[in-house]
Amino acid sequence: MSGVGIALVKYALGLSYDGANFCGWQSQPNAGAVQDALEAAIASIAQHPVRVHAAGRTDTGVHALGQVVHFNTEAVRPISAWVRGVNAHLPPTVRVEWAHQVADDFHARFSAFSRSYQYLLVNSSVAPALMADKAGWFHLPLDFSVMREAASYLVGQHDFSAFRASECQAASPIRHLTKADVGVAGQYFVFNFSANAFLQHQVRNMIGALIYVGKGNYPPSYIKELLQKRDRTLSPPTFSPCGLYLTGVGYDEKWGLPQRSQHGLQVLI
Repeated sequence: MSGVGIALVKYALGLSYDGANFCGWQSQPNAGAVQDALEAAIASIAQHPVRVHAAGRTDTGVHALGQVVHFNTEAVRPISAWVRGVNAHLPPTVRVEWAHQVADDFHARFSAFSRSYQYLLVNSSVAPALMADKAGWFHLPLDFSVMREAASYLVGQHDFSAFRASECQAASPIRHLTKADVGVAGQYFVFNFSANAFLQHQVRNMIGALIYVGKGNYPPSYIKELLQKRDRTLSPPTFSPCGLYLTGVGYDEKWGLPQRSQHGLQVLI
């Protein structure tokens, strides 16, 4: 930022993006992250460098339908400039869907009280060509009813060490899941998760365990046992990022962010 005493304005943006060709959300030295593309686009409109902060850091290959970010700027622009103007400088796989001026004490990450993810899985003997980067895939038949029962054990406040990446830097493995369920439509399974926050790779690790239950390796109570043992080395491998979508972030109404219908993958099935 230039000039001492120049008033800064804070904006929140709602984003969607296809994560297939990005190395995740967080900025990288090779500028291959979603954050890098967004910061460059915003800087083109603001005419000064910006730093963007997100509600959650998505991994390589993970998509977003409801990401929320904030940034500070000294530039005076109409609100449309932070949507249409920024979009004109973004690749077609990243879009700002809305912009809203927020109070100085708003923070995209720390002001959020919930995050929601969905995972789209194709259960078919042959991998889906047209959705290779948009859905996970598993070739053996899966039992929907036992997977749904198994997912119910994840609801509530638990120590999720069994589903935490070894490199996770979160201070505590305790998280409170308010939703963990499974839907099915033909060969498509949609897993829904909502929580106050998630650990690194937590959703993909839970998906991997649920698939082991669904293919008959373990009973639904296996999920409860993993939670109790709190040992990541006893859990199944991390599942593919391709079918994972950040679908929404919850904020108090006091921030005045757009009240939009819950994003979801229903349009895909």
